[in-house]
Amino acid sequence: MLNARFYLIITAVSGLLSVALGAFGAHGLKKLVSSDMLAAYQTGVQYQFIHTLVLLGLSILLLTLPGSPRFIWPLKVSANLMLAGILLFSGSLYTMTFMSVAGGLHPTWLGPITPIGGLAFILGWVFLAVAAFKLPSLDSYKVGGGNIN
Repeated sequence: MLNARFYLIITAVSGLLSVALGAFGAHGLKKLVSSDMLAAYQTGVQYQFIHTLVLLGLSILLLTLPGSPRFIWPLKVSANLMLAGILLFSGSLYTMTFMSVAGGLHPTWLGPITPIGGLAFILGWVFLAVAAFKLPSLDSYKVGGGNIN
């Protein structure tokens, strides 16, 4: 079962990769790829970093909210979609960039993968909104305990 610990581990790895890939792009790719490919690569890093922070927030929510499936399920779906978006959107941009370094290859099958990753991001945000609508009102929280009645 995917739980908060799993998402925190994935978040840590994704954050580490965001920093490492961003640094590599800033220092190692400038002379190897075109400005268009570098811009695409930087977009991949930026979206990975943003959605890694979202995964961190979702992990914290999963750790702190009581386990009602009514709003925990959409949070987990949101986290899974954010992760899929990182892999598909950012991963396809990284792959296109690295393949352009390795002999100027531009595989046509990568083209449709990037927007599928973007759609996963969008749906992830939709499921986060669904989870928010399913949460009880703030009036239901006990002061000091953080529990929902």
